[in-house]
Amino acid sequence: MKVNCRHAFMSLVAVAVLAGPARAADTIRVGLPTKTYWPTTIAETAVRQKLFEKEGIQAELTIYRSGAETFEGMAAGAADIILDPPSLVSAGRKKGVMSRIVANAAMGNFGWQLMVPAKSTLDVKDLNGKKVAITAAGSGSDLLALWTIQDKKIDFTRVPVGGGGLVPNLLAGNVEAAVVYSPLSFQISKSGEAKTILDYAAAVPPNLTAGWIVLDKFAEAKPQLVQKAVNALYGALAFMRANRDVTVKLIAELYEMAPEIAALEYDNTIMKLETSGDMGAADVNAAVQLSLDLAKLGGLKDIVPVEDVISTKFKPVPTKQ
Repeated sequence: MKVNCRHAFMSLVAVAVLAGPARAADTIRVGLPTKTYWPTTIAETAVRQKLFEKEGIQAELTIYRSGAETFEGMAAGAADIILDPPSLVSAGRKKGVMSRIVANAAMGNFGWQLMVPAKSTLDVKDLNGKKVAITAAGSGSDLLALWTIQDKKIDFTRVPVGGGGLVPNLLAGNVEAAVVYSPLSFQISKSGEAKTILDYAAAVPPNLTAGWIVLDKFAEAKPQLVQKAVNALYGALAFMRANRDVTVKLIAELYEMAPEIAALEYDNTIMKLETSGDMGAADVNAAVQLSLDLAKLGGLKDIVPVEDVISTKFKPVPTKQ
């Protein structure tokens, strides 16, 4: 895979250079699937609370346009640790991109909704033959779209528009529906611009939907750096859960949205994320397998065994404030 990771979306790139002398071995490059999404909130919190610094490392954050592009960025050597679904790890291994999930981040599609414009009369079944926006082929939104096609026994055209293009294309009428992630889903619902016709958090069985991923060769070469990175990220989540007002304010600031929308994101997404990240926990294997089975149901053919998708070598020890 090849990808130019610093082209038109450079304006969305956030770089955090923390105090101390810079050495390449001390820097972790964090790839984030899109701007207005909870992994960005976690990574930004880790930077602002100096949790990477407390681990003795630096962090560089790069925001991509979709989960698929983020995975390509890691495959191309532009990111060291990323957040993505197990399906991309599985498909990647079939294509020679050897990576594993090192920390469990989410066990559900929290805030993900299939949405139509507020004045639309379409229901899910009415999308047959219509156009539905996703971020990119192979991304989490694409898997949910494929799952919808299979589960509801309909067919529609999946239109990749990037994370930043979901809402504009939906509201402009370029597509009939869109698979929208939070807090954007909460924002356009609250504003009255769009409405939900399918809540994926309720419709899709609980499964491991996202985890922090690194290349096998990176984990083998720099295990301490990987451990310190996940420590900082889960320390950030712990801080967020313990500091509601600060986190709601940060979400509102980062994504330029009203505090009440940021509060919905906090209560319905942030507070439902996995706090331990332990890939060796008793329920993880079954959750990963279900995730892969759902992806297969959605059309993914490149399925590998669970043990090839996960690594139990890194159990996050959250960095304390």
